[in-house]
Amino acid sequence: MPGESYIGLLDALGDFPEIDVVTCRHESGAGFMACADGRLTGRPGVVMVSRGPGASNASIAVHTAQQDAIPLILIIGQIPKKDLRREAFQEIDYQKMFGSIAKWVVEATDPLQLNEIAFKAIRMATSGTPGPVVIVVPEDIQQQQTPQHRWIARTNAPTTAAPATLEQLKVLLVHAERPLIVAGGAFDKPGGREALLAFAEAWNIPVAVSFRRHDVFPNRHPLFVGDLGLSNPEKQMSVFHSSDLILALGTRLDDITSQGYTFPRLPQPRQTLVHCYPDDHIVGLHFAPHFGLVCDPATLAADLTPRERPSISEKRMDWNRQLRDIYDQIAAWPTRTSDDGVTFANVVRLLANQASKNMMVCLDAGTFAAPVYRHFPFTHPQRLMAPLSGAMGYGTPAAVATQLRHPEAKVVCMVGDGGFMMTGNEMIAAVERKLPILFILSNNNCYASIRIHQEINYPGRHVGTTLFNPDFIRIAEGFGIQSEAVTEERQIDAAIARGLAAKGPYFIEVQTSLKVTLPQRGD
Repeated sequence: MPGESYIGLLDALGDFPEIDVVTCRHESGAGFMACADGRLTGRPGVVMVSRGPGASNASIAVHTAQQDAIPLILIIGQIPKKDLRREAFQEIDYQKMFGSIAKWVVEATDPLQLNEIAFKAIRMATSGTPGPVVIVVPEDIQQQQTPQHRWIARTNAPTTAAPATLEQLKVLLVHAERPLIVAGGAFDKPGGREALLAFAEAWNIPVAVSFRRHDVFPNRHPLFVGDLGLSNPEKQMSVFHSSDLILALGTRLDDITSQGYTFPRLPQPRQTLVHCYPDDHIVGLHFAPHFGLVCDPATLAADLTPRERPSISEKRMDWNRQLRDIYDQIAAWPTRTSDDGVTFANVVRLLANQASKNMMVCLDAGTFAAPVYRHFPFTHPQRLMAPLSGAMGYGTPAAVATQLRHPEAKVVCMVGDGGFMMTGNEMIAAVERKLPILFILSNNNCYASIRIHQEINYPGRHVGTTLFNPDFIRIAEGFGIQSEAVTEERQIDAAIARGLAAKGPYFIEVQTSLKVTLPQRGD
């Protein structure tokens, strides 16, 4: 998002035609695009904004990158060096502003520092738990001539457990009757999914994925037993609690994955807990593991995968079937309908029926997304691009970045009426670049996720959550996007087919049922 405080850096980009500069309409949109790009590539997404208001608008991306463990570099233009700390126009002390959520905040004071700062920023953003780095560049040190270095930021060599520890873990795997793998986002890397799949199959261990990491393990596989998210049924969690070995691999065991720090139980789990994550701050942060391993989970999984599959007890086979049966019940498509609009779960079901093998689903935050998390059967290279931070406004920018990075894939953006009004303007880039993104907007004239909480805690009292919406079809058409409205269930399938076949961006507005979304009295 251009600004006068970094116009020197902006000018310099003209000397690098190999860098694709994506001009956005708001700093939050630019930041979400960079977050999506960082997640897809494992390299830092780079977002550039102006000082003060621009940096404030971009702060949501820093928070999202921190929550989602995404490598991100935010570059902020700053007031001239001579005016620093004088409370000048639009000045902010970014160390104070971002210090608690960024991995590193640095403000250059000399042009000679910029080479080293850029080099370190890449390494900081990608090491340990990936995350955001903030680089602040005063406007009077952006155009000086400095020596150019050809440094290459190489990834750290993957590590694994010591041989003696590996042998101990293999003994655990042999004797466990009710083991469970909790697989996290650290497997989202080249070779990571393959290592996880081979490990799980070799030992015949069921896999539950951590919060919104559905695409790290094939959902149709018999060993997939669901995700640990926002609304796991009590029956499922009861069985998970009865496990005798938990292998938490590549997950931070955050509050949602751990069901509010109740699975496993704090501080010393009842089961044997193996926690593997490549960051010593994370391992053992909340739960005291029996084996705390600060190493690469993909390498660990590969080292624990035997060449010949060991014999598996009938008790473990029964355990696996029990967990899969429960998941199958949870993932069964709902049949509930209503008279106030289309049931959005049916939109998701029909999209899943038509999904290509490389479909990438970009979700905004909102209740419309719940059927995707619960029912859509992801299998890589299909991808789920959703904000772990729960940030609204993520969907549209993420779809643009995803399609730019993967032009061969079919990208679908699913967004609610609330989130769309935050960053929907970024879809103009899809028109400009002729990106064949299918946008599906769920319109129920409501901030429905908040309405649900109101209905649970203050039944019948709905202050602040009803929305008065514009004509979304006319907005999309004004952007130059082919559009249509879906108001009845029978229209869904054909509308999705047209949208998926379109050569350019396509927009579908679904008049969605609010009654189906809200909890029913007596539930």
